[in-house]
Amino acid sequence: MTVEETLPFADWLRLREPADAAARAEDLVDAVRPRLTGAAPTVVHDLGSGTGSMSRWLATRLPGPQHWVLHDRDADLLARAAEGMTGVTAADGAPVTVTVRCGDLTRLSAADLADGSLVTASALLDMLTAEEIERVVAACVGRPTLFAISVTGRVRFTPTDPLDAAVEAAFNDHQRRTVDGRRLLGPDAVAATVAAFARHGVDVWERPSPWRLGPEQADLAAEWFRGWLGAACAQRPDLAGPAQAYAERRLADAAAGRLSVLLEHTDLLAGG
Repeated sequence: MTVEETLPFADWLRLREPADAAARAEDLVDAVRPRLTGAAPTVVHDLGSGTGSMSRWLATRLPGPQHWVLHDRDADLLARAAEGMTGVTAADGAPVTVTVRCGDLTRLSAADLADGSLVTASALLDMLTAEEIERVVAACVGRPTLFAISVTGRVRFTPTDPLDAAVEAAFNDHQRRTVDGRRLLGPDAVAATVAAFARHGVDVWERPSPWRLGPEQADLAAEWFRGWLGAACAQRPDLAGPAQAYAERRLADAAAGRLSVLLEHTDLLAGG
C-alpha cells in the first residue's frame, strides 16, 4: 500500500475503535453518570455516529435502560452502527435500544434533541465550521454533552525525524481548508466549541485523550500515518519529494516495532 492509498472509511473506523476506546477520558463519564439516574430510560443522541464506536463504548459504562439515537448522513454507516449495538447492554445489564436518523446533523435544533438525557459525539468537531459548531452547541444546551477524541493538531514521534514538524504544520493547514465553501476548523475546533458553550453560560471540562500507539498498534499507526502524510502533501505539494523517503523510514519503523506515536486529542464535557 502506498502513502496515497488508505482504507475505506468504515474499515478505518473499525481499525481505530480500540485506540479511541483506550484514549477517552473515563473521569468525564464518571462526572456525567450521576445525572443519568432515573426511572425513565436514558435517551442518548450520538452525533456523527459513524459505525457506532462511541455508542458501543459508552452504553456499557452507563446504568439503567438506555435508548440511543444515532445521527449520521451516511445510511450505510448507520446500518453498521445499529447492527453493532446488537447484544450491547448497560453497565448493570439493563437493555439498550437503538434508532437511527439519517441527515445533516449540523442542522439539528434544540427541538430535535429535546428528549435527550445526554448528547455525545466522537472525532467530530474538527470536521465542522465555526457556524456549524455554533448551531450544534445551541442545539445541545440544556443537557450534558460529551464530545470525545477531538484533534489538537499535535503529534509526537519516537524516534523523531527532521521532517516531522513540517508535515504536522501542513496537515493542520489541510484540516483548516475550505471544502465546498465550508472552512473547516480542524485543530481550532476545541477552542471554538468551548467558547460557544461559554456564550450560552455553560461551563466545559476539558481532558486530554491521546492515542498512544506503540508496536502493538503498528497497523493503526501505519494507516494513520499514510493518511496524515497524504493530507500534508495535498496541502503542500513541495513536500511530495522528501515525503517518499520520509514515508519509507516511518513505515519501516512501524513494521519493525520501532515507532511510537503520541497523537493528542481533547475530550469535552459541557453542562455536566
